[in-house]
Amino acid sequence: MSESEVDSPVDELDSDVAAIATDTPSGGRVEPQRTGRNQTVWYRIHPLGVVICGLLVASVVATVVGTDYLIGNLAWWHWLGLLVLLVLSVRPTAMHAFRVGLEKITSVTAECGKHLGWVVFFVSLFNVVTRYVGRYIEADIIIGEMRSVAWMTFSLMFLICLNYGVREGVNPRIDFWWHAWSNRTKAWLDFVMHVFFFMPFILVAIRILWDYGRKGLGMKHTGVWPDGWHVWNSWEKAWDAGSLPIGPIKFLTFVGFVLFGLQVLAEIIKTGFVIIDREDLADIHEHDEFQRIE
Repeated sequence: MSESEVDSPVDELDSDVAAIATDTPSGGRVEPQRTGRNQTVWYRIHPLGVVICGLLVASVVATVVGTDYLIGNLAWWHWLGLLVLLVLSVRPTAMHAFRVGLEKITSVTAECGKHLGWVVFFVSLFNVVTRYVGRYIEADIIIGEMRSVAWMTFSLMFLICLNYGVREGVNPRIDFWWHAWSNRTKAWLDFVMHVFFFMPFILVAIRILWDYGRKGLGMKHTGVWPDGWHVWNSWEKAWDAGSLPIGPIKFLTFVGFVLFGLQVLAEIIKTGFVIIDREDLADIHEHDEFQRIE
């Protein structure tokens, strides 16, 4: 018997992989995973690492040339964060563990938001009851502080649950297109949109909200904090009845966008794993039915 007539284990493996790539009853197509022996170096590096390399080169050039923009004036912790992400990009399991850690933060904030929803409900119910009862007994029993508490509690719930909405994919999709695409096509679209459009917007918002939030807590425009340990006396007050402090909720706007950015980073990591055919590290959740069509 000739060598060509002998089926080697590698040939059998290739035929098995090809057999997997068949049409499913739902009309989709199961894409086989690339095996390690067929992967090039580009499929062993997370795409985020390529983006980080480009950013590091641009930052070095901008620093040498000199510019007023942030890219040429990165702080030491900016460089450290970029280098850490670069190292993680060549270690898939470490990158996966980092992403899981980010999503644990999202799980905690989602749990907090669930309980805050009940607080918002009862505070709003109290405001409605006092408004209509006051009309019935012809007396003003509306409590101005409770109205402030209602909108601030709702704002807090919204801010700390932004990241949960991103993780669960509740953002609108054009589903009659989106549903027909392969996981890799979806991943490429999300990766490009998140890296080059979504994340820059979040970073700019964080930079703006950092000063915005601190000024709400009493920091002067000169960057100097007031003297004394009664810091709550310097918090910005609401204009409505009761004059409750709104400085903390203004600072939580910054915190909310930080949490938002961390989850977007986790989404970038997941989509990058899909691009390099490591869906086992991406934790993709298939939906049994269409999401809403926008």
